[in-house]
Amino acid sequence: MTESTDGRPVLVLNAGSSSLKYQLVLPESGAVRAGGVVERIGESGSDVADHSAALSAMTERLRADGVDLDDVPLRAVGHRVVHGGPEFSAPVVIDDGVLDRIRQLSALAPLHNPAAVIGIEAARRHYDVPHVAVFDTAFFSSLPAPASTYAVPRDLAAKHSIRRYGFHGTSHQFVAQATADLLGCPLGDLRQVILHLGNGCSASAVHGGRAVETSMGLTPLQGLVMGTRSGDVDPGLHAYLAREAGMTLDEIDTLLNKKSGVLGLSGVNDFRELVQRVDAGDEDARLAFDVFVHRLKHYVGAYLAILGGADVLVFTAGIGQHSAPVRAAVAEGLAELGIVVDSALNEERSNEARVISPDGSHVVVAVVPTNEELAIARQTADLVG
Repeated sequence: MTESTDGRPVLVLNAGSSSLKYQLVLPESGAVRAGGVVERIGESGSDVADHSAALSAMTERLRADGVDLDDVPLRAVGHRVVHGGPEFSAPVVIDDGVLDRIRQLSALAPLHNPAAVIGIEAARRHYDVPHVAVFDTAFFSSLPAPASTYAVPRDLAAKHSIRRYGFHGTSHQFVAQATADLLGCPLGDLRQVILHLGNGCSASAVHGGRAVETSMGLTPLQGLVMGTRSGDVDPGLHAYLAREAGMTLDEIDTLLNKKSGVLGLSGVNDFRELVQRVDAGDEDARLAFDVFVHRLKHYVGAYLAILGGADVLVFTAGIGQHSAPVRAAVAEGLAELGIVVDSALNEERSNEARVISPDGSHVVVAVVPTNEELAIARQTADLVG
């Protein structure tokens, strides 16, 4: 790229139904010129009527931060899109056809894709530069058939695009490479178990930079226990609650997505508060913590089997990066599998990628911060050249 191109930022947008997160990133250096979030879009009493107004508000906030987009030409706009369905296995430049297909995929991600479409439409009106969709599901499009296939009738699955898609893929892909960089190893040589632990949680098994298994499925509900999501439950629970509790499918869906997980077990979904309650002797909080960790160990063990062993276990995202008690609890009892953490290294507070296992450990245990915005900016820049 020319020097002038290197100096042009990518605007990264993550549109929710009532929010717009933004970050202005220089892809080559990773420098962030500015960033923030516009909230309460379209809500009663809000000054931000819609996503177009949100972009105008963002522009004004950027000016207040000393960044005038009229003076700093954009290279492109990169959009986070949660669900890419079966066909989008890589970032793609958005045209009308691509936008229509993202809209059609809303049935697979009704809480996410419609908002992304609205944000993309507004941004395309505002900025006459290339727009790129970067999909959460893309990294997991490489899953082998045994990992991606549900044991339901094949014609039904084909007709309705039923398969394991996986989510948080942009994060897992970024962290896989960042971990290789940390260890000074070629990505192709590593077997990695990556735990992305935030309000949403997911695990992945990555072999040579390629995802071979992940915990989330057709939707982001499957897998680990999360802040408000149940993760894995008996598939028969839906029918049972419909019969015994008289709940509708929508009510059950809301229950499992928004009222379960750590929140449903303890009454809180902020993990810092949960740990404080555990330390204070709250039995509900202790159970929630233990259930959370038990499910993590379940997946770590499963992925060691899938990979035939691992070279590195990686913790990332808010909880993974900042919660020493979670990291210690996951590693507890796994020494015979080669997983040990050094308590002093584990307790250190840092925003840098680091190793927290003793020297010479059979499995390296690492803490590697994720940066989805930078990943989106770089994939966008690579695509538009």
